[in-house]
Amino acid sequence: MKDDAPLVYSTEGGRITPPKEAISRPKGDGIVRLSRQTSGRKGKGVCIITGLDLEDTALSQLAAELKKKCGCGGTVSEGSIEIQGDKRDFLKNYLEGKGFHVKLAGG
Repeated sequence: MKDDAPLVYSTEGGRITPPKEAISRPKGDGIVRLSRQTSGRKGKGVCIITGLDLEDTALSQLAAELKKKCGCGGTVSEGSIEIQGDKRDFLKNYLEGKGFHVKLAGG
């Protein structure tokens, strides 16, 4: 092998991205808050569930369970669960049945 041959491939450098840091969410006060939001959604309302003191995997499992029970879509975003539609009463009763202390927040 020649010493003057150009380097074709190397695992030492390149576009190696550092591992993602875990997003640290502030600790809640033990109260789950349900609010309804329509701003920035062209009038379509969503229920936002905040204050859940769960890990990311447990949070996404709870979101999937709520979406199945409500029969609608939703997502997990920055430590909160968004459920499409105005289903605050159902969500409040369901979460209280699971042992959470729930308050309705906002309008």
